[in-house]
Amino acid sequence: MTVLCCASVSLARVEYIRHSQGYYEAKLTFRVEAPVEQWSSRFQFESSIQNFTVRTPNTQVFNSSNGITYNFGSVGYFPIAAGEWAIEFSVSYEDTGSMPQLQYATFNGKDLDTSYVPPPTTTMRPTKPPPSGGDYHYDEVIAISLEFYEAQRSGKLPSNNRIWWRGDSFLDDGQLNGVDLSGGYTDAADLVKFGFALVSTTTVLNWGLVDFLQGYNSANQTGYAEDAVKWALDFLIKAHPTSHEFYGQVADADIDHAWWGRPEDWDQGLRQSWKITRDKPGSELAAEGAAAFASGYLVFKNRNSSYAQQLLRHAKELYEFADEYRGTYTDAIPAGGFYDSWSGYGDELGWAASWLYRATNESKYLQDVNRHWAEFNLSRRADKFSWDDKKAGLQVLMYKLTKEEKYLTPATQFCDYMKNSQQRTPKGLVFIQEWGSLRHAANIAFICLNLAELGVKSAEYREFAKEQIHYALGDGGRSYVVGYGENPPQRPRHRASSCPHRPSPCNRQNGLYNPGPNYFTLYGALVGGPGLQDDYVDDRDDYVKNEVAIDYNAGFQGALAALQKLKINEQLP
Repeated sequence: MTVLCCASVSLARVEYIRHSQGYYEAKLTFRVEAPVEQWSSRFQFESSIQNFTVRTPNTQVFNSSNGITYNFGSVGYFPIAAGEWAIEFSVSYEDTGSMPQLQYATFNGKDLDTSYVPPPTTTMRPTKPPPSGGDYHYDEVIAISLEFYEAQRSGKLPSNNRIWWRGDSFLDDGQLNGVDLSGGYTDAADLVKFGFALVSTTTVLNWGLVDFLQGYNSANQTGYAEDAVKWALDFLIKAHPTSHEFYGQVADADIDHAWWGRPEDWDQGLRQSWKITRDKPGSELAAEGAAAFASGYLVFKNRNSSYAQQLLRHAKELYEFADEYRGTYTDAIPAGGFYDSWSGYGDELGWAASWLYRATNESKYLQDVNRHWAEFNLSRRADKFSWDDKKAGLQVLMYKLTKEEKYLTPATQFCDYMKNSQQRTPKGLVFIQEWGSLRHAANIAFICLNLAELGVKSAEYREFAKEQIHYALGDGGRSYVVGYGENPPQRPRHRASSCPHRPSPCNRQNGLYNPGPNYFTLYGALVGGPGLQDDYVDDRDDYVKNEVAIDYNAGFQGALAALQKLKINEQLP
């Protein structure tokens, strides 16, 4: 039998494939420097575990000591060629908040340095060659955008989780308030669940699924897109336990922003949650929640009717709550300074009523739209479409539903102004503001593609929208989508993906301030984007230009689905 010499220590790396409450699967990879025909190994964990299983075939655990040390190896003849090889294993343990990690290992008597952490690599999947005609593979970008949403998931991850470096997190959210608020999406680089951004994101994602379903179908991404919005909606159902209670924030943003690490490793204690009530109302939050539920009803009404009816009930209750008990939500929830409602709550009231009108065709909701239209002067030309300001979306949606000129006029004014008069960067990006510049351009593109779909200046608006999306995909001189195209961002501001492989700890020094690329590629994330002069540096410490956020990808993904629909129907300008 040939064995390895034990005179030196060999570098090894532990990779955690799946991590859930009280259980993880991992593999220890190292280099076998000469062929072997049999092997044995010893693992020592940092604390006692309940069960150890070697997942590598034809192996056996020989003995163990105190649930900490395990001796195991091959059964009979087991040839291994020289080169890199891995032992796959799984561990069950008592979940006390600390995961027992592999502390020491040997292979055929040779020590393996399990503390070794490989340097970050610029992992890039091969992308399809650019098609002729100057367009892009929209289907590919839709697919990885949906992976970004999976990377933002909080709570207990499903068995079909595709983001192997993410695990269960924040299962105890809501415990301090006596409710289950696990699940949902973390907002951006941080780990807070900001309700106003989440409900707005959900509505926009739903809108794209409803009106550009053909684009999702042709990209073979409809199932993943439905999973993405259902992940949000399931959380929002839990956040609305009674008709006049709606939780709109989980985690103190100041505490969260002072900490850098993996969501799975949070060690700052139970997280506080805040809600709106009759006594402390929040019309923006409740109304946008109603819009998210009503648009979600439209996504699922022909796929899961009982679930859709549940969503519609929540939509109606939240809308009545928002309209009857009026107030600014940041008076009840400490989101001020992060997601202030600069536009007020009138646009959300009209927006919610419009989605309920579309969902139910009940005249009372049309009457409410008109009431809010007059009360809050919603006929004004909007200067953006965002998580805060819904006027442009309301105008387009109501023109779709009624074909009335009063809705068409401001909607057309919006797209005309953005196309012809709004300031641009030298390379053509419509520029609203420096913080999240690409998010704003993508949202504008999404609105104008919706209006073009209704036969309004179709060729003109589609060409304009395509220019804006193409800027983000590469026409601006580089890709601004992580993991896609030419010279994409490698250092997006994002906690989980910046952290090195376990068991290495993660902190500001080796995560946030690591000068190299993120350890894991956050596929599909749209970064904030360039400044007014097309200036951009791939710097993780730049939260204005290089952070990612769930609302950044929402309109962007919807616009991609619209362009994909045009492409397969040979209508792409």
